Amino acid sequence: MSSLVKEDLAKRLFGPRRQSLREFIEVEGSGAERCYLCAAVTKSEEVEICMVKHLRVDREEKYEIVEKWFLKDLEMIDGKEADTDNPYFDMHFHKVYNLEAYSCASKYTFARTLNKLNETYLKKDLKIVNFDETYLNDDSIWSSNNRDCLVLMRICFYASNLLCLSLCPLS
Repeated sequence: MSSLVKEDLAKRLFGPRRQSLREFIEVEGSGAERCYLCAAVTKSEEVEICMVKHLRVDREEKYEIVEKWFLKDLEMIDGKEADTDNPYFDMHFHKVYNLEAYSCASKYTFARTLNKLNETYLKKDLKIVNFDETYLNDDSIWSSNNRDCLVLMRICFYASNLLCLSLCPLS
């Protein structure tokens, strides 16, 4: 479903603005509304981060940008606690924004994307704190374009191997 939402966001919101949507994650909104944190690249190659509210009006999907920042203004991403599985993180611009991602994995996906976009377009010293470095680096065994599914698949594979090995009798 997330690929359908990404395609819809790209077509309805970012395409008309001549921007390339690179990544989005679902974040907690107020009440029952759905919100997405998006990273897009503008025509002038600026990286824009925006909060998008998802609305359903008369059976039609609508998206509204409610907050917008630029990556060049991002001072720090704080993952709160690197050694616990939590979806909370802060983005430090001129003000600190407290966010809750849909999952811890999506929080890492977004941090990875911003780090990669920073390396590609800005090359500035972006502080990413309280994240496990193993899961942030693109050269890590845990990161890929398949993101969460591949990570889950690898964890299951290793767990099943450990289970099989523990059940094998020693001869």
